[in-house]
Order: sequence, then C-alpha cells, then structure tokens
Amino acid sequence: MNFSLQFIAASREFSTLTDYVPAPYLRKSFSLEALPKKAELTICGLGFYELFVNGKRITKGLLAPYISNPDHILYYDNYDVLEHLTAGENVIGVLLGNGFLNNPGGYVWDFDDSRFRSAPQLAVSLDMETVDGEKQRIEADESFKTAASPIWNDDYRNGEYYDARKEIPGWAAPGFDDSAWQNAIRVPTLRGEARLCAADPLRIQTEMQPVSFKPLGEGYLYDFGVNFTGFCRLSVNAKAGQEISVYYGEHLLPDGTMNRRNLGFDENDYVQKDIYICKDGAQEYTPSFTYHGFQYVYIKGLLPEQATAAALTYLVFHSDLAVCGGFTCSDETVNKLQELTRRSDLSNFFYFPTDCPHREKNGWTGDAAVSAEHMLLNLKTENSYREWLHNIRKAQAEDGSLPGIVPTGDWGYHWGNGPAWDCVLTFLPYYTYIYRGDKTILEENAMSILRYLTYIDSKIREDGLLAYGLGDWCPPARGADHYKSPIEFTDTVICMDICSKAAYIFGELGQTLQRDFAQGLHDKIFAAARRRLINTNTMTARGNCQTSQAMAIYHNLFLSAEKPQAARVLAQMIEEYPYMDVGILGARAIFHVLSEFGYTDLALKLITQPVFPSYGWWIAEGATSLWEDFHTDRAKINSHNHHFWGDISHWFIRHLAGIHYNPQGSGNEVDIRPQFAEALDFAEGCYQAPAGEIRVRWEREGEKIKLTVKAPLRLDGVMHLPQGYVFEDGVAVKELESEEFTVVKEWAQA
Repeated sequence: MNFSLQFIAASREFSTLTDYVPAPYLRKSFSLEALPKKAELTICGLGFYELFVNGKRITKGLLAPYISNPDHILYYDNYDVLEHLTAGENVIGVLLGNGFLNNPGGYVWDFDDSRFRSAPQLAVSLDMETVDGEKQRIEADESFKTAASPIWNDDYRNGEYYDARKEIPGWAAPGFDDSAWQNAIRVPTLRGEARLCAADPLRIQTEMQPVSFKPLGEGYLYDFGVNFTGFCRLSVNAKAGQEISVYYGEHLLPDGTMNRRNLGFDENDYVQKDIYICKDGAQEYTPSFTYHGFQYVYIKGLLPEQATAAALTYLVFHSDLAVCGGFTCSDETVNKLQELTRRSDLSNFFYFPTDCPHREKNGWTGDAAVSAEHMLLNLKTENSYREWLHNIRKAQAEDGSLPGIVPTGDWGYHWGNGPAWDCVLTFLPYYTYIYRGDKTILEENAMSILRYLTYIDSKIREDGLLAYGLGDWCPPARGADHYKSPIEFTDTVICMDICSKAAYIFGELGQTLQRDFAQGLHDKIFAAARRRLINTNTMTARGNCQTSQAMAIYHNLFLSAEKPQAARVLAQMIEEYPYMDVGILGARAIFHVLSEFGYTDLALKLITQPVFPSYGWWIAEGATSLWEDFHTDRAKINSHNHHFWGDISHWFIRHLAGIHYNPQGSGNEVDIRPQFAEALDFAEGCYQAPAGEIRVRWEREGEKIKLTVKAPLRLDGVMHLPQGYVFEDGVAVKELESEEFTVVKEWAQA
C-alpha cells in the first residue's frame, strides 16, 4: 500500500465564519484495456472525504478518514476497488469537506488559528497489477479536474449549507464531460505521520421518526423523543429556490421554544444548523460533513403542506462499536440509567470519546479516563482507544505534559489538563489490557507513560504534593470548578494512582528499571500524602467531604486496616447530608467504596432517589441521556448528553450483578461477588470476556435467592457472597462454577 504524499486541492482559498468556499468535487478519468488482477486505492482526504468509483459511493463510513490534527497524523484509508472497475473508462471521484483541517466553528479552542488550517486537500494512490504482473499507479496530481459542489459551506461544529440547484448529475461517473472544470493544484504536504486508520468507522445505526411535531412561530418543532446524535434526512417536494433552515437542539425552554443558549457560541446563528436550498421536485437531503446532538428540531421554511411526520427522519450515527456487556434489574430507574449511559457513550463516541455532541465535540482526556472502565464493560472500544492513543502520544509535549483535549491545534496545555485529565495516557492502556488482555496497547504507550512520570516528578512541590490541573469537576449545584476537595488532594492522589498503574504496566512488560522508577515515585508521593492529606486519628481526608473521603479509600491512601473506619466516616457524612456531593472524580470512587464496605443499599439510594441532586432526579426530570451538570435550573446545564457520569454502569455490573473481572490483574480470572440490594428483586449482568461470556443473575424466591452463574471453563475465580448470606451448604465462598445456586440468610442455617 502506498501512502502518497502528493496532495492536491481545488484552490488555496478556504471558508471562514462569514465567507464561504464550496466543498470541491475532484475527479480523475482513466482507461483500462482490461481488468487488472489486483486494484487497491489508498486515500487521505483532509479534512473529510466521500469516495466514489465509477459513480458508486464506497466510503467506509461517515466523516472519513478520522478526526485528527494533520500536523500530528495524516490518516489514510485503503480500499480493494477491483470489483468496481471495468474495462474502458473508469473514474475516481472525491468530495472533500473541511473537517478538522479548517474548523472556524471551533474558534473557542483556537482551531480557527491552527497552523495547519488550509483548504481541503487530497492524496490518493490507485495501485493495480495486471494478470501479467505489470504494475500501474495513478496518484493525485494536476490532471485531476475540480469544480464546486452543492455544499456551499460545511463546518464540523456548525453545520452544512447545501444548494441543490448546484448539483452536477453524473459528476463521478464515466462519460461525464469535465472539459469545463479546472485542473487541481499541487499543495505542500502537511507534517503529520502517514498512518492507516484502524479505528472503528462511523456508521448510521438506526432511523427514528418524530414522536410529535407542531407549528411554532415561523416554523415547526419536531420532537424525536430521545437525545442522541446524527442528523436529519429532509424529504420534501418543492420548487427550486425554496430555503429551509434546520436547527437542532437538546431541550426546550419553559415557553416551549428550543433552547440554543447552551451551545456556548452562536454569534452568527450558524451552530447546530443546516441550510438547504431546494431544487425542483421530490428530493432528499442529508449532510455529508457534520453531525449534531439533539432531541428536537426546529425547521423554518417549510410550507404547510410540506410539514409532515415524514419530512424529517433522525439518522442516528456514531462509531460502529459492538456491545460486549450490559445490566438489567427490577428497578426501572436503574434500567433507565443503564439505557441513558449506553446512549450517552455512543452519542459521544466519534472515533474517540467526546464531551458533548451538540457543542464541543472535543476529545477531553479526563472525560475519557473516568469513563474508560464502564465503556470497556459495555462496548468493544479497544481498537478505537488504541488509535486515539496514537494521537495522544503525538500531542505530548517535549517536557512530557499533555493537553486537555486531543486532537488539539495548540490549545489545552496551559488550562484544561492536569493529573485527573492526563491520566488517560496511563488509564486507557491499563484498563484495556485488564479487560481485553492484549499487551500490544501497553507496549505502544510505555515510553510515553515513562515520559509523563518524569513530568510528574518535576511538578512535585516542596511539601511533596502536586497541584497543577483541574479537580473534582462539575459538583452539584455549584460552578464546574467550585469543588470541595482541594486540588492538591485530587491531583496528588491521582498521581499516586498513575504511578501505581504505570508500575504494573512496566512489570507486565518486563521493564524492571521503569517499574522500579514508577513504584519509587508512587512511594515518594504516597509518603507525603499520608503526612499531609489524611488524619489517622479521625480517619478523615483533607477537604472533609465525600469526594476526598471516597478517593482516599478507593486509591489506597488509607491502609487496608484503616479503610473500614474511614468508610464509616464516609457513611456518616452521607447520613448528615443524604445526597451526592461529588464531582466526576468523587463519583468514580464513592459508590464502589460504599459497596466494598457493606453500604450497597446506601449507594443505590444515592443513585436512584428522585430528589435533587441524584441520577434518579435526572430520570424524574425526563432525561433521555446523561447530563453534564446537576442544576435545578435547566438553563445552567451545559450539556444534556455527556458520558463522564456513566461509571454507575460499571457499578451496576461489578457490584449489583457481581462481575469482578480480572480483579488481580493476573489474566483469566473472574470473581463473582453479587450484592443483594434490598430494593431489588433481581439483577442480571453480563460481560463478553476474551475467554467467553460471563453472566450472573440473582433473583429473590421468598426468603431464598436463586443465583445463576455462567462463566467459561477457562476462567478461574471464586464466588463470594455478601456478609450475612451463605450457600445452602453453609459456606459463603466457593470455587467458580457455572451453575444455579440457592442462597439463604446465614441465620437460616443456624
């Protein structure tokens, strides 16, 4: 395969927020005397491309090839095109969109000022071999012809402007006369490493019809029932020149109009908005180079007879990720939260985890870190994680530091990062290895992890602590950065965890010197943290809050012998204030800690109670995806579709169902430790491990509980019942078996 570095463009002009340059068509006609034996095409379309061979669209998915900084990585896709070729005339056709190469809508994060910003570009190599072994190559050059497409403007964040009157039928097919088209121009190659994209492609997954629509003001409001991601297919019978504007939004204001205030940047009324200019007759339109996050659509420009349920269809798309786990139980609030978590995970997975589909679409590193374990338990994310980590490593600065978003133009190195965000470099490889068992991801990232450890070492203060980043983000009813747990506490404890996981990674790779360095750094930070961040007389952590207390237990700042008392202190804190009072870092720890020390019923109540602030309150408020914030004023909620609160799904599977996969990090092992929460009549969880499916179900049968365990023969482990319960034979711990068991209260055996 040839990663051609010959790039061409239609022109050097590119769109701005106010002045538009159409997305270009590019085509190359060539003749074959006979069909070749082999034919492969390798393409890099910057920013996005649509590929046609002899008029047929063969693009792998949407927004191809990837979303990246092209100064870091130039992504290519490879196609076997033999079946699409014919003897005689053949045509390669490409439609180019701006993508990340030119993203003025991302000006909030300085993407409008990126050094790589330019007009869309194309590199392509068609390599053929005849039956006689003769080889032929066609590369992008000035012989490619170009013309403006009907896409008058496209922006990854803002939307698309399409004028159907400017369509050119047959432009990518043989027999088309392109003599009036201009020749392409050669442009300099960007600096990125040429690389084949191995991430899961973006594909349309389902179609949804509106649950209702009604006239509103100058247009019509469509409600699709759930907040998801994609765009709408517009179907209309119209006359040429009719202009239709499609606005996308997450929720409604009290007056029933669609809220667009939470977009954060809407200076030109062109965010989450597609514009379509009609041609004559029946027609359909879907955008090519953008996507939106929405439940509601407000459409202007439709005539009354055109405003039907069939006028708009929701095309849901995201990374094409297979499902590998799940959870269900007798509590419908919990089931809804599992559903919402899955929807938010998928809504925010576009090659890599993003932070919200309606607004930012950024790869926030901290968001991905806190979600890594629950995503791996639910979805096959490992290929996409590995690919994104290539981008994270490319974004790492010489001193070892990382930006808060990847990809970045150059934004996020001085704000938006810190240990709780940078830990993604260590956590993603660690958790992916734990759950999938492929050591490759450790090998690829070990050197960059070591570089980051040296950066941590350089940031240690004189008191032995660390404080250089964002903290317990988005605590309820406060500003996102108004956290109770001090920054030196969360940063220091997470740096301990980074070092501990890094030592494990180096140990698995047999890199003893690196392992010893990581462990030594951990021990140095741990000693300072023990001196300065906890009080062993009261068993409290600095900050005297739910987050500090839970994280100190979860991340082993308290010793094993101290943890039960520290957990009682946490339970007392919750008794005094019986609600969640944690940001995303505390939420990642608190429920697991409560379950580990016998407070599962309390954890479940915190999650499901329908009063503010709780996940159950979201359900009571009608949420169909996880929100970014806990605020009683909906106008203060930045996003109604976020994944970083989704670790509850991990808690459901791990503690309510009891699937503790690879608990010692030693390989093929699973411990089954179900928690029989009093509020539940049954619970069932599953996980598709590399060795096979693990499934656990328990249900109450009067005073007894029927426990059903299914696990592959190749897995070792134990079944461990919670305190107060035993199997019928009187024991509480058994070797792992795939079988049905009867569980009784311990007193029933007396």
